[in-house]
Amino acid sequence: MTDVILASIKKKLGIVQEYTHFDEEIIMDINSTFEILNQLGVGPKEPFMITGYNEVWSDFMTTGKIEAVKTYMALKVRLYFDPPQSSYLIHEIEDRLAELEFRMNVDAEKDLLKPPDMTEIYIDDYDDD
Repeated sequence: MTDVILASIKKKLGIVQEYTHFDEEIIMDINSTFEILNQLGVGPKEPFMITGYNEVWSDFMTTGKIEAVKTYMALKVRLYFDPPQSSYLIHEIEDRLAELEFRMNVDAEKDLLKPPDMTEIYIDDYDDD
């Protein structure tokens, strides 16, 4: 998968990068999904948005958990942009999205609950001599 956010999501939707007719709609759906991720505590503290082909996944997040974010984004945008005709498939995608939301939220909460690195504090206490 390409590192450019818009290009990678279009690829997952089966749209070639050169076909730009739906870019505005896809960008809107991507940004809506970034807002959801922000509310889940995933990614940067400030809401993240894309405007075109300039933003890459590492602009949003650099941890190893980015693959879950990519999968979540692709599935969510697919439901917004081109939902399946089968209610069974929609239900399966929604179940997968719910699982990803749960797992990403648990990871985000774990990061919030980590104790601060006390090494620097203790070192600073001894440097005053």
